[in-house]
Amino acid sequence: MRILIINSEFPPLGGGAGNASANLAQRFAAGGQEVTVLTSGFASLPRDSEQDGYRIIRIPTLRRKADRSSALEQAIFILSGALGAVRLLRHWKPEVMLAFFGAPAGVVALLVHQIHKIPYIVSLRGGDVPGFRPYDFALYHRMIAPLLRLVWRNAADVVANSNGLRALANHFEPNTPILIIPNGIDLQRFKPGKREWLPPRLLFVGRIVYQKGLDLLFSALGELRHLPWELWLAGDGAQREHLTNLAKRLEIAERGHFLGWQSKEGLTHLYRQANLFIFPSRHEGMPNAVLEAMASGLPVVASRIAGNEELVIPGETGLLVEPGDVTSLRNALRDLIPDAKRREEMGIQARRRVEKFYDWQSVSDQYLELMKRAMEKH
Repeated sequence: MRILIINSEFPPLGGGAGNASANLAQRFAAGGQEVTVLTSGFASLPRDSEQDGYRIIRIPTLRRKADRSSALEQAIFILSGALGAVRLLRHWKPEVMLAFFGAPAGVVALLVHQIHKIPYIVSLRGGDVPGFRPYDFALYHRMIAPLLRLVWRNAADVVANSNGLRALANHFEPNTPILIIPNGIDLQRFKPGKREWLPPRLLFVGRIVYQKGLDLLFSALGELRHLPWELWLAGDGAQREHLTNLAKRLEIAERGHFLGWQSKEGLTHLYRQANLFIFPSRHEGMPNAVLEAMASGLPVVASRIAGNEELVIPGETGLLVEPGDVTSLRNALRDLIPDAKRREEMGIQARRRVEKFYDWQSVSDQYLELMKRAMEKH
C-alpha cells in the first residue's frame, strides 16, 4: 500500500500530532507499506530525507517557530502543500492519504482528492475542531468552518482520538460519522526505571501556554508550601514570563524549575526521575504527555477533560480534578504529595493500563484497516 501522510507538523516540529504521525509512519513502513510524509520545512532541516524506512518531504512554509504556527503560516502550508503534492504525484502516486488536522493538512488532501480521486482519512487532533479552545481559536474556527465541513464530508473517514473530541466534532457537524482511534505510546522508549518515591518530584511536560492550566497549578502549589515538593516544567511558551512572576508572588519560585524543551533522551530521563505527573490542561484531544507519563510508571493528577478522562482512572492510575478549579487541584495534590506508597501503586497501574490499551502497533493496525476500506470504496 502506498500511503501519503500530510501534516504541517512533524518532529522536531509541533507536539502530539507530529509525534503521532511519526510513530504511525514508522509502523506502516515496518509493516511493508510504502510511506511518504509531506510536512513543513524549517530552518536547516533537509528538504528530502529517509527515516525509519519512509520518506520525508519538507516544503517551504515560512514557519518561524518549532512548537506552533500562525494562521498565515497554515494558509501558506495549504498552498505550498498542494504544489508539493502535485510535484510528488508526477512520479509517485499514493493509493490513500492520511491528513492530520482538518486544516491545513485536510485541505491539501481534499485538493489532491478532487484532482486525482485518491481517498483520504482525516485525523482530528483538537485545535482543528470548532469549539476547542474558544479563547484561542473562536475567530479562526468561524472563518474556516465552511471549509472544514467540505473536508470532512469528502473524507473516506473522519477520526477523533477521544470520546470528548468526537462529541465536540459531532456538535459541529452532526451529519458526519466520527470514528475513534486513540493515540498510542512507544512502550519500549517510555518504560519504568528504578525510581525513588521520596522526596516528591512533580513533573509537567508540554507548551507553557494558557491552555495547559499552569496558572492553576502554581496557585494550588502556593497553598501547599508547607509540603515538601519540587516542580519541574519541561517545555516552553508564551506564558513562561507570567508564570515566573506568579511563582515569585506565591513564594514558590525556588521550587519551580523551567527546564525548556528537552531532547528525547532528556525527556525519558525526566519521566523516570519524577514521581508524580501533573497535567491541569483546560482543553485536550488525547494528550501524548499523559500517555508517556503513564507508560513511564507515573501516577497522574489531571483535569477532567476529553482524553484525560479516558486515560486516568480516578483512585487507580491517578486523580482527576475539575477543570479550572484551583481548590480541586490543591486537594488532589495535598492527598498525593505526602503519600509515596499510594503514588507508587498508582504508577504500577498506570503502566498496566497503557500496555493493555494504547500500544502504537494496535493504533496503526486500526488506521490500516480504515485505509484498506477507503481504497476498496474507490
